[in-house]
Amino acid sequence: MDSLTQMALGSAVSVAVMGRRTAVWKAALWGAVAGTLPDLDAFIDHGNAILNMTLHRAESHALFYLTLAAPPLAWLVSRLHGEGALFKRWWLALWLVLITHPLLDAMTVYGTQLLLPFTNYPFGVGSVFIIDPLYTVPLMVGVVAALRLKSTRGLRWNAAALVMSTLYLGWSVLAQQQATAVARSSLQAEGITAKALLVTPAPFNTLLWRVVATTPTQYFEGHYSLLDTSPRITWTAHDRGADLITLHGQDPPVARIAAFSHGFFRLSEAGGRLFVTDLRMGQEPAYTFHFDLGTAAARAAQNHVPTLKSARPDVATALPWLWRRMWGEPLPPPW
Repeated sequence: MDSLTQMALGSAVSVAVMGRRTAVWKAALWGAVAGTLPDLDAFIDHGNAILNMTLHRAESHALFYLTLAAPPLAWLVSRLHGEGALFKRWWLALWLVLITHPLLDAMTVYGTQLLLPFTNYPFGVGSVFIIDPLYTVPLMVGVVAALRLKSTRGLRWNAAALVMSTLYLGWSVLAQQQATAVARSSLQAEGITAKALLVTPAPFNTLLWRVVATTPTQYFEGHYSLLDTSPRITWTAHDRGADLITLHGQDPPVARIAAFSHGFFRLSEAGGRLFVTDLRMGQEPAYTFHFDLGTAAARAAQNHVPTLKSARPDVATALPWLWRRMWGEPLPPPW
């Protein structure tokens, strides 16, 4: 999730655990700090754009390592504030803040390597978008209430916000299952035999869902709103680059993206250059993770570093379409 959400969640969790044992501002502050720490790995340069993508949310998001990090962080905070007697409570609070960060990240589609060093499998439920105001705003309100209201009423607001946000995550999973059932039915009605199916929310909401179905040679993209009057999805077909996958599928950069995306990728060529695209994030034809692997000569000489060539949709066109399509209006994609 985005940094603001992680800070809000960290503050809310820390305030809930610490209660009135310490000043609420201390709990909120250190919750925000600890909620941000795992994402500092984004500043590490691993040498190329593909490694930077696939090694984000790795060790810094692993439950094992974060559990090891909690005691020294709690010791530092408790000593800094002269609250040695509260060390165990700070330990519990900051441990929960640290581990809820990657657990929330795992609800997005990106891929979070929760179980390192035992496995580098990238977990991704994909039921919430990386930015979702309906999840974040209640947490912010709860923390502000806890800071502003001196009685236990503020703490109750904060606890209620945590409950609401957690229920919202549960709702997102149920909504995803509904959209998945509709997608499978629609594929069957169209006679499309999909090898894999991805169902993930469109930006900022859990009403409109983007669906991607892959075959060995193609991928099909469609959208379904829970408010649609028809359960049929309109699919658009696109080439996955099957011949290119046969030729280059075992190349390390391609194989890394294939594994990290759980097979939701494509290969393409343009201007004599090879490109690999993660199909999970973005929307046809604009994808967040679209990588230039260079020319055949550069790849053979191993002197080309993969670079990110992400594309973003025109916001002035995309947002009005998103709003109308979310409410069930049967619109074709805006590009």
